[in-house]
Amino acid sequence: MASSIEGRSAIVTGGGTGIGAACAARLAADGMNVTICGRTESKLTEVVDRIKSSGASGTVRHQVTDVTVEDDVAALLAGHVSTFGGLNGFVANAGGGGGMGPYHLQEAAEFMRVLQLNVMGTMLSVKHSVPHLVAAGGGSFIGMSSIAGHVTHPLFGAYCVSKAGIEEMMKNAADEYGEVGVRFNSIRPGFISTEIMEGIPRDSAVFDSYIVNTPMNGVGEPEDIGNLARFLLSDDARWITGTAIDCDGGHHLRRGPDFSSFIEPVIGHDAMVAKKPVGS
Repeated sequence: MASSIEGRSAIVTGGGTGIGAACAARLAADGMNVTICGRTESKLTEVVDRIKSSGASGTVRHQVTDVTVEDDVAALLAGHVSTFGGLNGFVANAGGGGGMGPYHLQEAAEFMRVLQLNVMGTMLSVKHSVPHLVAAGGGSFIGMSSIAGHVTHPLFGAYCVSKAGIEEMMKNAADEYGEVGVRFNSIRPGFISTEIMEGIPRDSAVFDSYIVNTPMNGVGEPEDIGNLARFLLSDDARWITGTAIDCDGGHHLRRGPDFSSFIEPVIGHDAMVAKKPVGS
């Protein structure tokens, strides 16, 4: 499989941790030249050093970038193309959540922050990468969605909405740019063992609700997502566009996790369902 991406180049946003770092490592291992970006330079340099020491045949570099700032995204593309001569793939992995709780208690500013990071960050990545992908004769763009983008996750606030927005963006972009050979797909990770998910205690009801709803009865690894991203960027996926692929051990076949044990003790059940004000 390595031959179809060897010598090509890709950008991975949110490449300083977890899934993004795993995607970059897999691509570089198979000979792709990669730029990783994020907001914390120390995390980026650590990943670059780790990939280089692994003996990867592809070159990896980093660039500090906030994907919600358009000038930063434009500079990211300029730096990558200046270094590698073009762009063949893009993994829009940067994102995050926040503001968990029922919708009637959502703070508008926090809700918008999550949408700005996940949806606008992905849109700006599309906007500034497409001309370079077209110039290269076509390419592949991956939007990082989530099981929460299509399976209900009560109390997740803006996160579910933002991930669903990414999926719809990928479908529309696939339709818009198919004629110039640029493919757009989404990946839907389930529970993946990353730094963020380490915040869920393994002896908690929330963790149990993940496991009981996963047919393969476990937790995924960042490398599972990296393997799928590598496939979607390769010629082996040349006829796949406008789709969202679950990578979750079958979790999407059942129901989302239950986070009520995190939220209810803080605000009370009646406040959660808007039967009375918080704290009354």
